[in-house]
Amino acid sequence: MNEQLLSAIDKNDLIQIASDLIRFKSFKGEETPLAKYLARWFEERGYEVDLDEVEDGRFQTIATLRGKGGGKSLMFNAHLDINSMTRGWDRDPWEPWVEDDKLFGHGVQNMKGGLAAMIVAADAFRKAGVDLKGDIVLACVVGETQGGEGTHHLMERGFRTDAAILTEPYGRGNLCTKHAGILHFALHVRGKSAHLSTPEGTVHAVRKMASVIQRLDSLSFSAEHDPSLPGLPRHNIGSIIGGRGDAYILYDAPYIPDMCTIIVDVHFLPSQSVEEIINDVEAHLQPLKDEDPELNIEIEVPPPPFFKGRRRLVMPPADVPVDADIVKLVAKNFSKVSGLPVGTIGAVLPAAYSACDSSWLWKAGIPCLNYGPSTGGLAKSGPEGAYVVISEMEEVAKVLALTAVEFCEAS
Repeated sequence: MNEQLLSAIDKNDLIQIASDLIRFKSFKGEETPLAKYLARWFEERGYEVDLDEVEDGRFQTIATLRGKGGGKSLMFNAHLDINSMTRGWDRDPWEPWVEDDKLFGHGVQNMKGGLAAMIVAADAFRKAGVDLKGDIVLACVVGETQGGEGTHHLMERGFRTDAAILTEPYGRGNLCTKHAGILHFALHVRGKSAHLSTPEGTVHAVRKMASVIQRLDSLSFSAEHDPSLPGLPRHNIGSIIGGRGDAYILYDAPYIPDMCTIIVDVHFLPSQSVEEIINDVEAHLQPLKDEDPELNIEIEVPPPPFFKGRRRLVMPPADVPVDADIVKLVAKNFSKVSGLPVGTIGAVLPAAYSACDSSWLWKAGIPCLNYGPSTGGLAKSGPEGAYVVISEMEEVAKVLALTAVEFCEAS
């Protein structure tokens, strides 16, 4: 059985499928065309397909390769949404190309390379004519970069499998079972506006915000240190907007601005709660408010709907036991396929300082881990970081297939 499966995993198929995925500009909120394409792809090959409507007009694809019965179910999970574009492109980011062992194109790094690997792994069973007892579910979800909108929706529906593997790009031989949580909040400073000709009695919201930003630079949290995630908690002021009125009018420069907002990202530890984080922020800003009675601060979780694509969800941390059956199976099969010992099992740094859809799977009680091919990562601009390692896609696909055999055949 195993030889049939592995021979059905073809490098050219991986390149072709990943290339087809790259051509879809599936930014968050714009994933539906790709979801419908995948639904057709799976239907044509005999999968059971659920075109799942996460919100009005926004779809994700859940495809199931149904087993004979009596076995365990295994989910492969990958997100369709891609990160925003970086600068530095000198060629078409939507037309993929291959150089040596790398496939380039925007979105392949997070995470269409992993998506292609899980599709090819599952389809190897169909091509090889191998029927398992348990089901293989391919969850092609939306909104991971918004806090896991699609997987959260799936869990809220009550959808469950016995275990899950997410093909996030943690790199060769790394099995990530523990990672941070993510909280986004808006911090507003409200002022008082008037024309520049009569500035008396006004409160300049942008200037007030400048002092808040400076104060937040020294923010520290009350959480206890976790040696497996030594860089946490950490925070970042990711954006700022200021102007006049609740619409942040930007072109009325003769008027004193009465509204300024920053969006703050906090990556936090499993031991922290949202309430504790907000309490720490408020306590840190209190001396500033005591010194300045005109400083009017409001914290809003999640950020208001004005901000398109905002994170509405707080992603909880994940801390899956490293001795969970699915983790041990992936580790064993990685060594079988690669001939190498496993790298890191647990918190794979620095990627584990962030979060992903395992947040919602683990919260729902599904043992899971992140295991996917190496990519250029998110830190580099332009095509320099927008690639996946082809040989690792192939390796991951083989590990997934072998793991599914053992897991789904168990009763």
